[in-house]
Amino acid sequence: MSVSDTVQTASMTLVAAQAAQVQSENAAIAHGLKRQNPELLDQLIELYQHRLLRYLLFLTGKREVAEDLFQETWMRVLLRGAQYNGKARFDTWLFTIARNLVIDLSRKRTMASLDEMSEGGEDERPFEIAVSAPSPLEQFQSRENCAEVGEVLLKLEPTYREVLVLRFYEELSLEEIATVTKAPLSTVKSRLYRGLAALKPQMEQLRASRPFAEAEA
Repeated sequence: MSVSDTVQTASMTLVAAQAAQVQSENAAIAHGLKRQNPELLDQLIELYQHRLLRYLLFLTGKREVAEDLFQETWMRVLLRGAQYNGKARFDTWLFTIARNLVIDLSRKRTMASLDEMSEGGEDERPFEIAVSAPSPLEQFQSRENCAEVGEVLLKLEPTYREVLVLRFYEELSLEEIATVTKAPLSTVKSRLYRGLAALKPQMEQLRASRPFAEAEA
């Protein structure tokens, strides 16, 4: 067996082992939620609290609203835990619950509705994103303060902002994002592409405005 074959076999074995571990963890979470295990819920909150609150902050743009929905999301996890079957990653299921709560709230208020995120309408022409090179968002994150990136993301359309957050902050796969947003995979790809394209001019505009703001200060 050649060196390349050995490396490929080892890599496939590692991927299979990681997948088996994730499936085992998902099954354990599903079992614990069905039993309404309070210790498990505490562990899940500790593990996912920062990611969940960040996701809600980007969706709503308001900390008070995000914190209220954060609490409600965990209440839903506790009450509806038996619905989680362990087939999907827990964070995918968790973000789906949170997103549905945001949509429910948007129907009651005048905030920008996320209902549009479940609908088509984007240009779904096929395209390819190079996976070997860092994405525009990753390039900005390596050069700019994370707070500035977050500021720019909040200026993007909600449909684009959500996909960028799920992909690059929460590191969900495109298929998992499609599950969370209830959108076709082609629509998710289109939103990701257009969101990245919209990010660059916003960052350039922010950079251009900073020197003037600092000079006036």
